[in-house]
Amino acid sequence: MHLRIFDSAERDLEDGYHFYERQSQGLGIYFLDSLYSDIDSRLFFAVIHRKVFGHYRLLARRFPFAVSYQS
Repeated sequence: MHLRIFDSAERDLEDGYHFYERQSQGLGIYFLDSLYSDIDSRLFFAVIHRKVFGHYRLLARRFPFAVSYQS
């Protein structure tokens, strides 16, 4: 399955990393690890998520973020 992360999404991940890293050293890395793990889980649970504005929405487990994708 092909995965493409848009530039705007990469910037959101970078912004989230910097935000959480300012809260506590190492939390930014944990944030990225958690989000990438959630994104990887999409391979197993694709299209079981709710559709919002024409895209599936995967809610991150540990952080207030969502991932939108198409099947």
